[in-house]
Amino acid sequence: MKSDLAEQEAPVDKGMEELYYQSFKDFREGQIVKGTVVAVSVTHVKVDIGYKSEGSILLQEFSDVGQPQIGDELQVLIEALENEEGQVVLSKRKADRVAGWDRIIEKCEEGSIVEGRIFKKVRGGLMVDIGMEAFLPASLVSIKPFKNLDQFIGQQLKYKIVKLNKRRKNIVLSHKDFLLDERRTSRRKVLETLETGQVRKGRVKNITDFGAFIDLGGVDGLLHITDISWSRIGHPSEVLSVGSEIDVTILNIDKDNEKVSLSLKHQTPNPWEGVRKKYRAGDKIKGKVVNLMPYGAFVEIENGIEGLVHISELSWTRHVAHPSEILKVGDVVEAVILNVESEAQRISLGLKQLETDPWGGVESKFSVHQKVKGTVRNLTDYGAFVELEPGVDGLLHSSDISWTRKVTSPGEVLKKGDEIEVVILSVDAKAKKIALGRKQLEEDPWPSIVRGFKVGEKIKGEISKITNFGMFVHLRDDCEGLVHLSQVQEPQAHQLATSFKVGQEIEARIIKIDEGQRRIGLSLKLQ
Repeated sequence: MKSDLAEQEAPVDKGMEELYYQSFKDFREGQIVKGTVVAVSVTHVKVDIGYKSEGSILLQEFSDVGQPQIGDELQVLIEALENEEGQVVLSKRKADRVAGWDRIIEKCEEGSIVEGRIFKKVRGGLMVDIGMEAFLPASLVSIKPFKNLDQFIGQQLKYKIVKLNKRRKNIVLSHKDFLLDERRTSRRKVLETLETGQVRKGRVKNITDFGAFIDLGGVDGLLHITDISWSRIGHPSEVLSVGSEIDVTILNIDKDNEKVSLSLKHQTPNPWEGVRKKYRAGDKIKGKVVNLMPYGAFVEIENGIEGLVHISELSWTRHVAHPSEILKVGDVVEAVILNVESEAQRISLGLKQLETDPWGGVESKFSVHQKVKGTVRNLTDYGAFVELEPGVDGLLHSSDISWTRKVTSPGEVLKKGDEIEVVILSVDAKAKKIALGRKQLEEDPWPSIVRGFKVGEKIKGEISKITNFGMFVHLRDDCEGLVHLSQVQEPQAHQLATSFKVGQEIEARIIKIDEGQRRIGLSLKLQ
């Protein structure tokens, strides 16, 4: 017994002890080491890493790669050299994360494409396993709107790295950017196959007031409302429906801006081809009013062919402000073809040509110097249009209204509806113009007027008009004189509108009489 006890208490060889502990001193927490699976239980995997005790890994860490087998070699991270039970705590997943980060740093940069599985939802987005954890913001998950982030958990997707922070080992991903890049690549490939004039099958993707967008298999083309049908349509939905497949002709391709213009009507013959053989100027046709505009009415002659009745061609005698005064959409009318422009796809029509032109034989009805009565129909800045008979107007120019009065606007002496007497000055039946005069009803009073005025004479008169260059003064014998701005004393010359008023009586001196120009110059300075 004594000898046995002595043997047990014999001192340990110091050299062997140092060698024993020397084999463990390089192991530290956070270190990645190689290990071998030595046992697999229901919850844990035992791994020999060459340490004084075996390490333990939770079995759930192998859920992505399948259950390990005894003898498998793997990289593990030492989380703790000794837990409460005295065991080494290992992690395969964390070792993979570190290895993944090193691999990403080596091979990837911002803009690189990676693949990974979304494994959990966090505040503001999702976490993705790409060999390490990466953040996918909710705003960068998809191109299309979605209601719930949970629907993406478990999906294996591709992403673009939009942010990579090496110092913080932080990665931000975007599945949306990856999809957009894929879409752009797909569009470019499709665009390369398109040619002007080519017929392609497409699907109606969206309908708007101005047309429809057609999916050509990765590229959207615009089918404008004017290219849907040769006939006039009110809205694209009259012909198209979302989801339907149609054959379209490619009209134009803008590869730089990825825009494609399409046509549906080119799938049928152009009704304007050979239109000159069918319709000639002077022909009478029947058609249906399909649209009214302020400038005229569009009449459908046949399917896909319309003619325009300009507002001026509606009536000889009526002064039409809008075509709706005579026509309404849906009316079937007879018209005369005035002009055909097949290349421009325009046909001019007239309704009034079905009636007798009131200007026909007008030269036999009206002659120069003839006195006639008429009604003031319209006033302009330069004169008044006077209706002599239905459909026949003459122009009374402002300069032919009065011998003595300076009429700058006919509204000063006339108003619409006035019945007045005038003299015919000229007749041009071809141009449909008649010039009228009112002052010619009387003798020119100027020769006698000027004999009643003398240069240097003082005269009283009433201000009839104030302008920016002076004042017109009504004198005796229905005559006007002009006080030019230069003939007004300072400071009144710079304040005419406030220094004088229309109707005010003033005294002025005559400084000029020009019989040829029918002008009398006045001055307020030479008193």
